[in-house]
Amino acid sequence: GSAYSSKVFRVTFLTLAVSVAVPLLGVTVLLDCPIDPQPISLKEPPLLTGVLEPNTKLRKAERLWENQLVGPESIVNIGDVLFTGTADGKIIKIEDGEIQTIARIGHGPCGGREDEPMCGRPLGMRVGPNNTLFVADAYYGLYEVDPDTGETKPLVSAKMLIEGQKLSFVNDLTVTRDGRKIYFTDSSSKWQRQDYLFLVMEGTDDGRHLLEYDTVTKEVKVLMVGLRFPNGVQLSPAEDFVLVQETTMARIRRFYVSGLMKGGADMFVENMPGLPDNIRLSSSGGYWVAMAVVRPNPGFSLLDFLSEKPWIKRMIFKLLSQETVTKFVPKYSLVVELSETGSYKRSFHDPNGVTVAYVSEAHEHNGHLYLGSFRSPFIGRLDLQHV
Repeated sequence: GSAYSSKVFRVTFLTLAVSVAVPLLGVTVLLDCPIDPQPISLKEPPLLTGVLEPNTKLRKAERLWENQLVGPESIVNIGDVLFTGTADGKIIKIEDGEIQTIARIGHGPCGGREDEPMCGRPLGMRVGPNNTLFVADAYYGLYEVDPDTGETKPLVSAKMLIEGQKLSFVNDLTVTRDGRKIYFTDSSSKWQRQDYLFLVMEGTDDGRHLLEYDTVTKEVKVLMVGLRFPNGVQLSPAEDFVLVQETTMARIRRFYVSGLMKGGADMFVENMPGLPDNIRLSSSGGYWVAMAVVRPNPGFSLLDFLSEKPWIKRMIFKLLSQETVTKFVPKYSLVVELSETGSYKRSFHDPNGVTVAYVSEAHEHNGHLYLGSFRSPFIGRLDLQHV
């Protein structure tokens, strides 16, 4: 009798499974998908060995000003005074441990994701000559901010047509020492910052990625197009090239702005162990790169698994919201230091993001790395003498 009952069970189970799966599939086919994903071919991620060997060095970071600010994406300093931009649209100044809001580019309400376009989201930040602040706001464009008075002056408005297109997702910027030129990224011409996950998952190369603003002539030029989610930018110490992080492709491109190669571009670092966010100079003449997501090898990289399977991505986004999908991305924090030629010098890890998570930038100042984040409610600080 037991063989018969197990057969009945199997038949019943299969019937049930099919009766649930078929309508579900039907519904899924009918549902709209917000993205039109493109297959991307990534190489197998580099092995996490040698200088990339996992460690827990980032766990030595202190959390500063915890719960007094949210999402300090990019950090700069003028002397010992720090400045950052937060998720609620504020540009803040931290002096002698005290936090003060000095400016806002957008206006309230500032709550969830849906408020961002109105509220504004200051991302990349730099200090120009005469200690003026230059800020890239994802929704409003490039601004100059007086760090003392908080007065804001628009330089490049996101509404302005540049070669027939508005800016959609202004992300990071880097400024020449004389303050004459600002190089900045527009991450997409379709998606805004609030939908950055759609941008990563769609994998399209629709951004006009690297632009140049001349503060004297007020001209804006498009230097590079066709990158997949261009993100952080950094001028070389000699100011002969600009490095552009191409987040979705886990690589860094180089665009020459002076010298014999002017106007040319090549690859600086390919196939990185994670998706690079911001890039900043290190005191050794190299670069600090913060990884938003890691591509574990050995291990399972969800991102790599999905990269050539647009149909799975479609299913996921037909059924789940961006917030839900974000929860499946492993929290693993990684900061690497590159040499001036792009080789890996050292790496600091926090597996599972125990102490610091969602690291967006590593800004070196006075023997410490200040760790920015697009989501965490604090600034991390790592003492470089003791790691």
